[in-house]
Amino acid sequence: MKIATVVARILLGLMFTVFGLNGFLHFIPLPPKPALANEFINLLDASRYMVPVFAIQLICGVLFLANRYVPLALTLIGPILVNILIFHVLMDPAGIVPGAIATVCWMLVFYSHRSAFAGIFRHQTQDSVA
Repeated sequence: MKIATVVARILLGLMFTVFGLNGFLHFIPLPPKPALANEFINLLDASRYMVPVFAIQLICGVLFLANRYVPLALTLIGPILVNILIFHVLMDPAGIVPGAIATVCWMLVFYSHRSAFAGIFRHQTQDSVA
């Protein structure tokens, strides 16, 4: 399991470092997308909404590769992964494979760092227990 976790963490790091950098440097051309997905991407691009998203992807990718602050990187990249999956499920199902792979990798890495998240899965907080 430890080897699978390391491979998943490195794969996450590579994916998000490359795609985060691509958001700024545009070295990987986008494949053709359905009309609605293309409209959505153009809107996000025109509004500059994706600039902080690409920055978060890049930062998290580097954190995964450096094996530093991995629980923080998992926390920051989680909502981005959810949005990637929602985008592909609703607008571009043919392109879901990389997002699905990243989600499986995220789950493996999360499972190995689950103790860092133990507090958010408690039914009651320490303050509410009398």
